[in-house]
Amino acid sequence: MRITIIGSGNVATHLALATWQRGHIIDQIWSRNIEHAQHLASRVEAQPIDNLSSLNPNSNIYIIAITDDALFELAPSLKLDDALVLHTSGATPMNVLSAISSRYGVLWSPQSFVRDVAIEYNQLPFCIEGCNKRTEDDIEEFIKMISPHVYRTTHKQRQYLHLASVFVNNFTNGLYAIAQTLCDENNVPFEILYPIILTTAKRVQWGDVRYNLTGPAVRGDEKTLEAHRHLLNNNSQMLSIYDEFTHLLQQLKKQ
Repeated sequence: MRITIIGSGNVATHLALATWQRGHIIDQIWSRNIEHAQHLASRVEAQPIDNLSSLNPNSNIYIIAITDDALFELAPSLKLDDALVLHTSGATPMNVLSAISSRYGVLWSPQSFVRDVAIEYNQLPFCIEGCNKRTEDDIEEFIKMISPHVYRTTHKQRQYLHLASVFVNNFTNGLYAIAQTLCDENNVPFEILYPIILTTAKRVQWGDVRYNLTGPAVRGDEKTLEAHRHLLNNNSQMLSIYDEFTHLLQQLKKQ
């Protein structure tokens, strides 16, 4: 399979590496910044380009891995006839590609990609959607060469998965940052919390996470809650977050 990657960021890098490592030919890497294109292209034996008019018309698949805003900006300038064209956005409908080719769809993984952090690609879940069943079959056949964990999802389902990903990843990292700040300000090693963080993450695989709720909010331990609030008196933002989550946990416990 001959593939062109439009983009050179985190997602583009990992998709280029994952497909190239499984024997696919990466024809080209496009980026507005030619140096970025050159860097990724050198890793997958591809041609770097920074002009869409230079796209190789003979690729079988064109994967557009750029930001959502850039996707809407770039899409009208592409015409790829009957090639398979995919975008990698969790939030954007596939029909943004409808004017580019008669065969289009979505290839999205709910994963936080970092350019130079290794990933076990065969463990990644991929959510796919195609403009018709045949196209969707083609997308599944292609991506199953990378990972067996393929899910056919609608745009609405993918939107909710993307939203859920923000809660479990982005917001959780924000909470970790708050915890690290509390530790740093009080000269306590944040690493002491590593085991509880890892244990909590592992427990989500053991069943309905709503049965895993613990802590003073769930127990109704008002003395501890007040003690925590007292410690946060000088930080109104942290106190507000603490109170919101306390209320949330108490409501979930009632349910």
